[in-house]
Amino acid sequence: MHRRHLLAAALAIVVAATPTTAAHAAARPDLQPSFRPGAAGIGDPAYPLDGNGGYDVLHYDLDVRYQPATDELDGHATITATATQPLSRFDLDLTGLTVDALTVNGRSAGWTRDGDELVVTPARGLPAGLPFVVDVRYHGIPYTVRIPEIPYEAQFMHTDDGALVAGEPKAAASWYPVNDHPLDKATYSVRVTVPEGLGALSNGILLGSATNDGWTTFRWATTTSVASYLTTLAIGRWRIDQHQHHGRQTIIAVDASLPPTLADDSVGRTDEITDYLETLFGPYPFEAGGAIVDNHDPLLFALETQTRPVYPASFFADGPSPRDDTLVAHELAHQWFGDSVSVRYWRELWLNEGFAEYAAWLWSEHDGFTTVREMFNLLYNQPVDSRLWTPPPYGPAGADPFVTSVYSRGPMTLHALRMLVGDAAFFRIMRTWATRYRNGNADTADFVALAERVSGRSLGAFFAAWLTGATKPPNPDPLPPGVAAPSGHLLDALGRAHARR
Repeated sequence: MHRRHLLAAALAIVVAATPTTAAHAAARPDLQPSFRPGAAGIGDPAYPLDGNGGYDVLHYDLDVRYQPATDELDGHATITATATQPLSRFDLDLTGLTVDALTVNGRSAGWTRDGDELVVTPARGLPAGLPFVVDVRYHGIPYTVRIPEIPYEAQFMHTDDGALVAGEPKAAASWYPVNDHPLDKATYSVRVTVPEGLGALSNGILLGSATNDGWTTFRWATTTSVASYLTTLAIGRWRIDQHQHHGRQTIIAVDASLPPTLADDSVGRTDEITDYLETLFGPYPFEAGGAIVDNHDPLLFALETQTRPVYPASFFADGPSPRDDTLVAHELAHQWFGDSVSVRYWRELWLNEGFAEYAAWLWSEHDGFTTVREMFNLLYNQPVDSRLWTPPPYGPAGADPFVTSVYSRGPMTLHALRMLVGDAAFFRIMRTWATRYRNGNADTADFVALAERVSGRSLGAFFAAWLTGATKPPNPDPLPPGVAAPSGHLLDALGRAHARR
């Protein structure tokens, strides 16, 4: 039976049983659940109000219409979730947009706004362990974050010919109500309606499109769960390459305003790079693949949006470029590390960025650009007070996790581990990690325990030195005497490729 049918059947049972259950509870006060509000945050020390407590989302069904001429978005979100405690009320994350109507299990529900929190009070308490459905209709001009230090935009970006959604650690709440944290992954079905002549991309599989009365609706769906910040919406005019690769749909969309010589070469290697990464980390974890390249000057970062990474046009050189290919390898490696295996809390970010960057080094060596050893030594030789070393990549509770060292000391930690345990054990650790926590969440303690189990070594002191230490650990893989590390232009490439916020 299809998952959605199962959820609908379960919900029908819950709704049908509610009056009897309520009457029975009224007759037996000892059976009445102690309904209480869900927490306003999921518990992340770095971002206390991100996500929400008291429920687990199973599926988002989103239906949005966007008019670029006015920047107006009209949305309808149907959210199927399970209460993890007896709920008297719960929060959803929603930034800026106006709520027009809201129901829970088909009954009108109360709601208030508290900053980015949409606080929902259902007509009846929601029993723990049972599914419920939230229906929200909303509209407005989606919110764009601008960072004052640099010309940087994130979340919902209004482009010359449409819009683009991308942002880390959060972006989803800028265009739909959501439990906005990686701990609560869910599947998605998305219908996007845009003026005829524009294309609209999202995650997963394209199910089809239809045009009526000057508007075109595109239907997308994921079959594997997605962390909300990895959802995307890309509206504009695109040059599309759609094909099947190993039985999965691949869609590569490049802004139609760009010459084919700019980004097509590198994103055109998506299948080839994915195949190589599969030899290292095991089967590709998702139902679809591809890329989105947008020509939007304020977009100064690439992001591993699930199944379809987003790249800024400004990151690509004209013509074939090994450095550009390495960028693509980094974002594709995130499909295993960050997307499939996601962090529990954001302080674990090195598990995303360190792993993806080390995979990019491996691809670079495989492709004949530069060796892993050279990249390691280039970074190792930087001063310990540089931002490539300090602060360490694994910070204390509440610290800002988005530090440069997650992209430098993160992959260096993995290379040092490889030097310590040997290739056979190291790559067994990486494959086991990708398999054991596939489509789930994990943290540094999980990785240390796995590495110790596979290698048969005690590794606590090793990881402490590389991830939290204030001094440089000994170099486990120095270049031979007289051999210089590669030129510093690779450091420039590192910074360009991994700009975030």
